[in-house]
Amino acid sequence: MKGRIVLLLEEGHGAPTMAACVDDGRLTDLLVDAPEDDDTPRPGAVHRAKVTRVIPSMGAVFLDIGGGREGFLKTGAAKGYQSGTLMLVQISRHAERGKATPVSDEPLFKGRFAILTPHAPGINVARKIRDEDERARLKAAAEAALEELGQLSESGPGVILRTGAEGIPAEAIEDDVRALAELRAEAEASDPTDLGEVVAAPNAEVQAWRDWTNPYPDDAIHGGPEMFEHYGVWDAIEALRRTRVELGEGGAWMAIEPTSALVAVDINTGASFSPNAGLRANIAAAENLPMQLRMRGLGGQIVMDCAPMTKRDRPKFEAALKRALRDDPVETTAVGWTPLGHMELLRKRERRPLSELLTGPMPG
Repeated sequence: MKGRIVLLLEEGHGAPTMAACVDDGRLTDLLVDAPEDDDTPRPGAVHRAKVTRVIPSMGAVFLDIGGGREGFLKTGAAKGYQSGTLMLVQISRHAERGKATPVSDEPLFKGRFAILTPHAPGINVARKIRDEDERARLKAAAEAALEELGQLSESGPGVILRTGAEGIPAEAIEDDVRALAELRAEAEASDPTDLGEVVAAPNAEVQAWRDWTNPYPDDAIHGGPEMFEHYGVWDAIEALRRTRVELGEGGAWMAIEPTSALVAVDINTGASFSPNAGLRANIAAAENLPMQLRMRGLGGQIVMDCAPMTKRDRPKFEAALKRALRDDPVETTAVGWTPLGHMELLRKRERRPLSELLTGPMPG
């Protein structure tokens, strides 16, 4: 089964709304919506908020983001904020249990082809688009949309043309920019005293069409549980709910275990005792780990306990890990080796853990 297929499962089939990306017959990404009655703040949503506490010593501001929920804004010196200030914020990442939700005071409005940046004027094109004529064409399309809206100025909103915009007709680019401007206007027109969500976070289907563009899907299918069964998605999801991940390198495997403080990754060679077994297992783990973390919705501090290998082999492992992280859309930093020989990563909490979203048996 060659090519990329996007499968869209709507809520009401014994499972939440989900989008699955299947590349060449293999599940490579999964988006799961929380139930409608779940009021957990969702990354990307824009909220009306009120400052409740300013702590200059921490460079932090705490806010009421509505519904009795607390937001946390890291501001450096925390200057310019005082208790009672009303403002727009955007949920920047998923919060750990029992902690305030991280927010940004500079909301971004993301579309399939463009990102509207109200706090950063100017029009920029993704670096991966290198053709100068194409860059100029895309920039002209964004300028046309802003000019039509009367927002093309040095103090007006900015636009970033995403990599997925390359080759897209100008009309589609303009439509995307206009839609994002409407979202911004909707947020800014909301009642400043009515705290809570004013622009919803993208659901699984919207996020799938926005983010799964490299390469573009060959097909998109709406259906029920039988569709997921046909493409083997239920089996792949069950595998994601298990700790052990088979690596296919002479029986090598890794265990991915979230704790309250970090995510522990234990890499094992299996039954192989060849001189390079440890290095091969570690490289296989490095190549698989970003996708596993992404689909499991795991972030924060990641600690890799590698299979035995010599320090001379570490650069090969590091190179494989950096390649895998470079191709992963979730911001992740390879911090380096600890004195005990563990590799530490720091990964943005962009998604809610799959274990919180899928708690019961799957239909398949």
